[in-house]
Amino acid sequence: MSLLNPVLLPPEVKTYLSQGERFIKWDDETTIASPVILRVDPKGYYLYWTYQSKEMEFLDITSIRDTRFGKFAKIPKSQKLRDVFNMDFPDNSFLLKTLTVVSGPDMVDLTFHNFVSYKENVGKDWAEDVLALVKHPLTTNAPRSAFLDKILVKLQMQLNSEGKIPVKNFFQLFPADRKRVEAALSACHLAKGKNDAINPEDFPESVYKSFLMSLCPRPEIDEIFTSYHAKAKPYMTKEHLTKFINQKQRDPRLNSLLFPPAQPDQVQGLIDKYEPSGINVQRGQLSPEGMVWFLSGPENSVLAQDKLLLYQDMTQPLNHYFINSSHNTYLTGSQFSGLSSAEMYRQVLLSGCRCVELDCWKGKPPDEEPIITHGFTMTTDIFFKEAIEAIAESAFKTSPYPVILSFENHVDSPRQQAKMAEYCRTMFGDMLLTEPLEKFPLKPGTPLPSPEDLRGKILIKNKKNQFSGPISLSKEPGEAEGSCPPKVLVGEDTVWTGEEGAELEEEEVGEEEEEESGSLDEEEIKKMQSDEGTAGLEVTAYEEMSSLVNYIQPTKFISFEFSSQKNRSYVISSFTELKAYDLLSKASVQFVDYNKRQMSRIYPKGTRVDSSNYMPQMFWNSGCQMVALNFQTMDLPMQQNMALFEFNGQSGYLLKHEFMRRPDKQFNPFSVDRIDVVVATTLSITVISGQFLSERSVRTYVEVELFGLPGDPKRRYRTKLSPSPNSINPVWKEEPFVFEKIMIPELASLRVAVMEENNKFLGHRIIPINALNSGYHHLCLHSESNMPLTMPALFVFLEMKDYVPDTWADLTVALTNPIKFFSAHDKKSVKLKEAMGGGLPENPFPPRSSVAGQVNGTSAPTSNGSADDRDPGKAPGEAEGDAGGLPGTDPGVGKAGNRDCYIGPQQSLLTPVPAGGTGRVRGQNEGPGS
Repeated sequence: MSLLNPVLLPPEVKTYLSQGERFIKWDDETTIASPVILRVDPKGYYLYWTYQSKEMEFLDITSIRDTRFGKFAKIPKSQKLRDVFNMDFPDNSFLLKTLTVVSGPDMVDLTFHNFVSYKENVGKDWAEDVLALVKHPLTTNAPRSAFLDKILVKLQMQLNSEGKIPVKNFFQLFPADRKRVEAALSACHLAKGKNDAINPEDFPESVYKSFLMSLCPRPEIDEIFTSYHAKAKPYMTKEHLTKFINQKQRDPRLNSLLFPPAQPDQVQGLIDKYEPSGINVQRGQLSPEGMVWFLSGPENSVLAQDKLLLYQDMTQPLNHYFINSSHNTYLTGSQFSGLSSAEMYRQVLLSGCRCVELDCWKGKPPDEEPIITHGFTMTTDIFFKEAIEAIAESAFKTSPYPVILSFENHVDSPRQQAKMAEYCRTMFGDMLLTEPLEKFPLKPGTPLPSPEDLRGKILIKNKKNQFSGPISLSKEPGEAEGSCPPKVLVGEDTVWTGEEGAELEEEEVGEEEEEESGSLDEEEIKKMQSDEGTAGLEVTAYEEMSSLVNYIQPTKFISFEFSSQKNRSYVISSFTELKAYDLLSKASVQFVDYNKRQMSRIYPKGTRVDSSNYMPQMFWNSGCQMVALNFQTMDLPMQQNMALFEFNGQSGYLLKHEFMRRPDKQFNPFSVDRIDVVVATTLSITVISGQFLSERSVRTYVEVELFGLPGDPKRRYRTKLSPSPNSINPVWKEEPFVFEKIMIPELASLRVAVMEENNKFLGHRIIPINALNSGYHHLCLHSESNMPLTMPALFVFLEMKDYVPDTWADLTVALTNPIKFFSAHDKKSVKLKEAMGGGLPENPFPPRSSVAGQVNGTSAPTSNGSADDRDPGKAPGEAEGDAGGLPGTDPGVGKAGNRDCYIGPQQSLLTPVPAGGTGRVRGQNEGPGS
């Protein structure tokens, strides 16, 4: 974060969007077609259209999920509308004029807004540029000031027939306490009657801010202001503001040489921007109101905004990333009786998901079109080709990085398998990866290509066989190589490559398939396994699908030893959550090592018929790449998944930490105490106040919890209920909630949720620890489906430090500021001498041999108990970051993590942090935000 210059700038609205364009808006249900003028406001908050009657309809940009044009836009079904647009005439140009905007609170509850332009190709430009606004990282992660500004823009646009702002609109936008709204309007000398109206000229931004300060006073910010401003003066000088920024808003772990603190002349720019009084600006002074707007501005984002952009290395092998993954993607509801929809593939991909699942089954005569459904349940069907078409359209709208199609293929018809392969080839075209890349052959020991190597490509995960000729017709159905024994369904966990088939032992079928087959009678099973057509066609059909598979070849898991021996990065196994947990609990280190070499996919157990999800954190902790969830269910696991994959440019790929990629590092997520390449973090959060938390006047409370490693602090904190039924500006005066030792910040995330006193959910936010900024911040809340809420926010104080055990606190203080430490020690020694009448040792630390014994002693354990983690250049008993000689060396120079570090008056870049009780000094290994 830069406190002087925001990392991200607001999206730019193109001139033609704000000027507007004439369209006809149509609706199939009402069969009405109405001329409208479509516009985007100049700040990019709303897409809105005006009817000839001057009536306006607004669509919040944050609620838009997709825009479509041409053949992908909606087409009228009613004959009345088709006649209006001359659609049944030859050579009509309707498809060149279409535009559909899709909006909704989640991926299932969608509304389609359909428009037809008067000119050709206008819809194409609108679709592309409106979607660019939607996908801008600040659209959903805007600062508090932008959300408040959004309310003003709407008030100024929703005018009555006389061109004035109806007062009733204030009551609609701020519904929690009508009396307080009336009082705030009166304080600004504005009309407050329900039937009154206000001249827009009388309600500029300055008056709006005064209205907000009257409606929602901020006494808690006044207290902060008072502690830093000049005594008996109602303002803060630029020197005071500079001190506040450097002491409270700046990350204490930053090195002052590489990241210089703010200077008064730089801070003057912030006063110019946020101070409402012109006289104060000239004098370089900030008022309490100016402080409120400064703390609401983009310079004080709670997020490290650079991490919202694509900031990670995308050239590592594919298995070195966590991949946003979906389970049974086609379902909109339950696993047993829910509706299937091709639209879900669009919505899931648009959200940034990079692995979708297709459960393919044989279609019925006469068309024999392959279908997608959840087999042997009451879920509805969709055509396979509809899903492929949806994927082809939406695959790379959000992210340019590879999409993996996970086939669970139950189609036992050669003709229909050939049809499936043909759909993939024709609809995907050049996007489909049909051959391995030259630099990455399918050979043992060869790593997978990277997301960058596979940019814009679609990969097929389907069972693959090696063919040496036609399959013998003498074999019984279901006994052909690569298929299951009779009476056992072929599922995604019973897929074999021809190369491995002979070596595999029989194992029970995965839970998901077991449940599907449990209620089948013999006739149904035989029907499932029946072959159609000639042997030649069967081989050709099988080869058609098999030939599309390359880097994602599914196989049945045998053992970690077997996989290690084979050493094939392109082989992947799938596990139910229960099987994966069992493996993780018995062989966690081996599971992590397996994921360093190849990929694994985890999916929900079959008993989750309600489409609920398991918590994904445990499997991310072990390096599992594809942790597949039910995207139609916005429960806590799905909320965590969406929040994390919002970062790194919403690419759908998050690079795993170095120790989860390097073969020379050993990691056990269940027993980790420290890791050589990671600095543990201490996080404290003080929940100070809330703003506009509910539309009703209710008492509220806040929950704070951490997701991370099993050894991380697991306590869930909660505040007391707010003192009174006040949802506009409740204040909690409580102690900070402290998470003392977060072992791997890159694997942990913080959740802050606001609830009503009856436990009703009001809003929350989940943010990765390494994307948080220290200081006072407004935390703008999101809905259960991770959509930003305009009004609700919390005001919090976050403080992050490198973790230091209590036994080494004095040493850390001494290294950080040696002059101050020794001065304090001398004073203390003098007082003790006077009190005790005797002498005390001059050295504040134990003798060198004592410190060395603690740091370098043979009893000090290495990371995870492995001797392999030591630096090979050190003696067996020598710990990394030897601190033994620090007290006797130049106080300005120390060693930490085998790197020189400067220890000066400010916090060093490499803060010495010993392991818990071992005395091994650690340093910070990253720059800002690490």
